[in-house]
Amino acid sequence: MAVERHKNLLDAEQAVLLVIDVQERFASHIVDFEKMVANIGILVDAAALLSVPVVVTEQYRKGLGETVALIKSKLQSDVGNFEKTCFSATGSPEVASHLAHLGRNQVIVCGIETHVCVNQTVHDLLRLGYQVHLVTDALSSRSSENKLVGLAKMYAAGALPTSVECCLFEMLVESGTERFKAVQKLVK
Repeated sequence: MAVERHKNLLDAEQAVLLVIDVQERFASHIVDFEKMVANIGILVDAAALLSVPVVVTEQYRKGLGETVALIKSKLQSDVGNFEKTCFSATGSPEVASHLAHLGRNQVIVCGIETHVCVNQTVHDLLRLGYQVHLVTDALSSRSSENKLVGLAKMYAAGALPTSVECCLFEMLVESGTERFKAVQKLVK
């Protein structure tokens, strides 16, 4: 019989990874963009290994381009990929419906910008009853100050802080398994 875990720990069977607006035209404007993209790449690879669904949003694709190539190349064919024009991802009925259809209650959030699209999405996810985990080393904004403000506001609303390694090892639960070995290689 499995030991019951704390409700704030991620569960691979209840989690979905939401990648918000990591698009080409943001590259030169976002603090530590390359590091953020690399960390999101790790999350996407691990999601595939752990059978965690991935949802990707793109803000105004015509003006801001598609998801950056490094992330796009890692996405499985069953990824939900949605264009949006409202800042909150759940402002798009297609995104909200897709998340509901997945039937999971934990959303791992990464992407940009922390104080705009991520912030508004997280507040709406919390309103809809999801538990939200903010991957702080996979989030960014055009300034560090705006990232900090966005994080503070989301924490105050009930979102939980995490990091790439923290969320992956929570979902793994234990070492010594083949899944552990595969994920461990991603975080070297």
